[in-house]
Amino acid sequence: MKPTRIFYTLLLIISIVSCKSTQEVVATKPLPTTDISNFEKLKSIAHVSSVAKTKPTSHFNENYEIWFEQPVDYNDASKGTFKQRVFLGFENASLPVIVELRGYGIGSDRAGELAAHYKANQLTIEHRYFNNSRPEQIDWNTLTIENAAKDQTTIINAIREAMYPDAKFITTGISKGCQTTMAHRRFFPNNVDASVCYVGPLNYQREDPRVYQFLKNVSTQANRDKVEAFQKLCFKNRDTLLQMMTIEGTNKNMTWEFGVEKAIDYTILEYAFAFWQWGIPVTNIPSVDASVETIYKHLIDVVGYGFFEEKAVDDLQPYFWAALTQQGIYGYETAPFKTYLNTDSIYKFDWAFPEGITKDYDRTAMEGIKSYLDISAEKILFIYGEYDAWSATAVELTDTAKHRELYKFVKPKGDHRTRINSFSLENQKSIYNIIDGWIAN
Repeated sequence: MKPTRIFYTLLLIISIVSCKSTQEVVATKPLPTTDISNFEKLKSIAHVSSVAKTKPTSHFNENYEIWFEQPVDYNDASKGTFKQRVFLGFENASLPVIVELRGYGIGSDRAGELAAHYKANQLTIEHRYFNNSRPEQIDWNTLTIENAAKDQTTIINAIREAMYPDAKFITTGISKGCQTTMAHRRFFPNNVDASVCYVGPLNYQREDPRVYQFLKNVSTQANRDKVEAFQKLCFKNRDTLLQMMTIEGTNKNMTWEFGVEKAIDYTILEYAFAFWQWGIPVTNIPSVDASVETIYKHLIDVVGYGFFEEKAVDDLQPYFWAALTQQGIYGYETAPFKTYLNTDSIYKFDWAFPEGITKDYDRTAMEGIKSYLDISAEKILFIYGEYDAWSATAVELTDTAKHRELYKFVKPKGDHRTRINSFSLENQKSIYNIIDGWIAN
């Protein structure tokens, strides 16, 4: 073979080997992250036990149901784990992520007010021990605001790393979800960029007495008198209302742990709180000569059965535990109805503890949140309704709040359903200008 031929033959061999080597490198090189589906990204997250793609809803391109395996107790691994439900509405990896922190279970994967406004992504986290996000046997002492905040931080960090490394994260929550949002920021102040809290109380006692003062001053004297007069009308007709509730209990398979006689009293006492909480028109209150059927229907329309009925209480057990041990609730003043109840003692919710266990109220949890809000919290916006009974214990901002970008907007005569879109267009613009700044910076 001539030298030149040998030379070209060697070149060809080298070229073939080189190409083969390059092909092997390319074949073993991981695919760019942009080529990995969102489903695969979610599936690859540590501690995710299952992922299911669901029917798209709202403006989202993709929707997912995700279950995280979480520690029952972050300080004691021997207590095992539970599965926590999460919804993700994916729109675009570069858009903000609105994190809806539910104080209860997840009711829907539809976009909330903020995600809908910004056409943003939405991550919805069910609270530990609600609905199916619970261990088989609940150790109630592990249901604390700190453990819940750790749940949420674990999920937010995992979703951020897998899906949205460069996006802004905004937490938001309604009512107990607002309490949950405040607690999350108190324990992990830098885990998200900002927060929007709706109609959330900040109670400092198990039966916070500020509620009683609120109910004595809300709206006008004339309107308050009408509410109390209706309660007295109910007590005057108590025997008949009790019979009606007993019949309803039988027909609808309802029971009351403390008995139907106590249930009718609690329902009448709850009326004032529920009336102002839900913004019932005063004109809806039946007149003094209304039929007992009309009185009963209005009472139940306002209060419902879902706060005292046994099955409902079982579903709400995590709420009552949190309220009675850390987050606070209220009681019922009975002095105006002493003639009917033969007592002026406060009616309380001690009966709502899980069977066989009670615990003292620890006010340091909410005081810790108050201290955080008073001194160091940043970029939180609060929404309240003026007439909402839960506004009795609304967050109060200090003189330094504005410098730390803490804001509070109160809708005149608003109730517990007050949202940003409840305000005037001018105030809506002011609110969204603040949030726009947080998203942009």
